[in-house]
Amino acid sequence: MERHRPIERILVVTGDITTLDVDAIVNAANTALLGGGGVDGAIHRAAGPELLAECRLLGRCETGGARITRGYRLRARHVIHAVGPVWGGGNRGEDELLASCYRASLELAREHGLAALAFPALSTGAYGFPKERAAGIALCTTLEWFAANALPAQVTFCCFSEQDAVLYRREIEAQAGAGR
Repeated sequence: MERHRPIERILVVTGDITTLDVDAIVNAANTALLGGGGVDGAIHRAAGPELLAECRLLGRCETGGARITRGYRLRARHVIHAVGPVWGGGNRGEDELLASCYRASLELAREHGLAALAFPALSTGAYGFPKERAAGIALCTTLEWFAANALPAQVTFCCFSEQDAVLYRREIEAQAGAGR
């Protein structure tokens, strides 16, 4: 495989993560893994009832962790369910828990030989994590992962709005300027 600079392995798009044709999309899941609102609800609706049935077999997932299922009716072949932290002001280990769910998702992608992975902005919706802070953690964690791992070969950050995408692009520019 041709080696690229880590920053070149990252894409930022605005759109609906449920429509992406990648090896896996990451779901902003809750600890029960049984669906919910926002991205979680959208992924469950698009994937169909088989996703919920498989999630029931998995049991719970701790905050900072991730589990993998099939993608069912999605274009993505797999769904990685990552449980991010609820923002509590920044003094309850939220940064490390958010980084942990990105690492856990990347590890599952590597273990399953998945080349293309797409993330939403984990924990920034109903869980209230500050968006700019979350973008920095997502990109730093991904770049650190790329420095030591060939898979996934590409990570897409799929943002719900163009405003969110701008935060990721700014963070990429800052990381590129820092010599990553």
